[in-house]
Amino acid sequence: MALMPKRVKHRKSQRGRIKGNATRGNTVAFGEWGLQSLDPGHIAANTIEACRIAATQYVRGEGKLYIRIFPQKSVTSRPLETRMGKGKGEPDHWVAVIKPGTVLFELSGVSKEAAKRCFARVAHKLPVNVRLVERRPSI
Repeated sequence: MALMPKRVKHRKSQRGRIKGNATRGNTVAFGEWGLQSLDPGHIAANTIEACRIAATQYVRGEGKLYIRIFPQKSVTSRPLETRMGKGKGEPDHWVAVIKPGTVLFELSGVSKEAAKRCFARVAHKLPVNVRLVERRPSI
């Protein structure tokens, strides 16, 4: 089942623009290795689910996967072969808005090589460029 919010204030949202870098959610907080976005973009809920399945199949219970993004923006679409001028379409799917620097997924309990191979499988499914980042020691 794809991720979606339980309830929202407004069913239909405007597209908007993605400006600037991420100031929140841009460090590895839960795991030891993170997958950080380098580009802005939208990641659909079914893409997040496909990434989750690919990562959990690779780690097979020896590591823990943390998903740091959630799709909370609705994307609407009109039916095919519909003429213009009948208003905005119905919500079609949900996306997560990603700024450059956002940590998308985190892994703990695995080595660097295993994390690199796991995130390489995940990166093939994502519409943005990503890189592997390490947790910085806290003072």
